Amino acid sequence: MRRAQAAAKIGNMFRGTFTALVTPFRDGGIDVSAFEQLIEAQIAAGITGIVAIGTTGESPTLSHEEREQVIRVAIAKANKRCLVLAGTGSNSTEHAIAETERGEKLGVDAALLVAPYYNKPSQEGLFRHFKAIADATSLPIMLYNIPGRCSVDILPETVTRLAKECRNIVSIKEAGGSVERVSELGRCLPDAFTIFSGDDSLTLPFMAVGAVGVVSVASNLFPSEVCALVRACESGDLKSAETMHRKLLPLFKDLFIEPNPVPVKTALSWRGAISPDVRLPLCEMSEANQTRLRKTLETFESKR
Repeated sequence: MRRAQAAAKIGNMFRGTFTALVTPFRDGGIDVSAFEQLIEAQIAAGITGIVAIGTTGESPTLSHEEREQVIRVAIAKANKRCLVLAGTGSNSTEHAIAETERGEKLGVDAALLVAPYYNKPSQEGLFRHFKAIADATSLPIMLYNIPGRCSVDILPETVTRLAKECRNIVSIKEAGGSVERVSELGRCLPDAFTIFSGDDSLTLPFMAVGAVGVVSVASNLFPSEVCALVRACESGDLKSAETMHRKLLPLFKDLFIEPNPVPVKTALSWRGAISPDVRLPLCEMSEANQTRLRKTLETFESKR
C-alpha cells in the first residue's frame, strides 16, 4: 500500500515541463560545473523536472561510473527544488533492472524507461520487460515510446495493460508523432496516468487532446519560453499557446536538423554555457547547418 501511495503521489506530479538535459563534456570527461549551471538555470526558469542520462544526455556513450556521476550531481544540485528522473532503460531487461535499482539507491524521484531497441520484442515481450522492471523497484516509472529510434512501438493496449498491472507505471513520454495515438491513449488509460509529448513541436497539439506537458530538448536553451507554452496549454489559453508555438516552431525544427543533441549542444556552446563536444559516433554540425541554426536563433532572439 505504501509503495502504491508513493507512486501515486509522484504520478500526480508528472505534469508540466521536463528538460531532457544534455551532458556537458570537457577534456574527455563530464564538465560538472557546466552541468550544475545548466540545472540551476532550469530551476530558475520554473521547470517541473529534469531528465538525466536520457537520449539527449548521450546515455549510450556514458560509462557506468559517468552515469552514476551525472545522477549524483543532478540530485545534489536540484536539492528537491525540482523532480529528477533518470533514464535507466535498456534493451536488456536485466541491465535495465540493475540501472533502475541503482537510480533508486542514489535517490532519483522516478525512472524514464525507453522501449527496448534493436532486438524488436513482441508486445508480450514489451509487457514482460517493463513489468519485470516495475516489480523490481518502488520508483514511479515513465515509459518512453519512440519508434523512430527503437524500431518497436509500445501499442496503446500494451500501455493500458501495464498501467493496470503495475501501479508504479504512471506516465508515458510519447514520441511516435501521432495526435491520434495520444487521443487513443487518453481514451484507454486511467485518468491518473499522464501523457507527455516527446517532441517539442507537438506539445501544443498533444496537449490539446489530453497530454499534460512535454519532455523537452528546446528547454535546455529556452526553459522559460517552453514552460510558458505548457502553462498556456494547461490553463486553456490556446490562443496564447498557439502564438508561442508559432514563434518557437522554427527553433523546434532546427534543433533536429542533425542528430540530437548535436544542435542543442552547439547552440549552448555559442552562449558560452558548455563545450559543443559530443562523443562518437556523433560529431560536430556541418558548417551549412550551423549557419542555418544561427539564423534561426537570431530571428527568435529578435522577437523575444
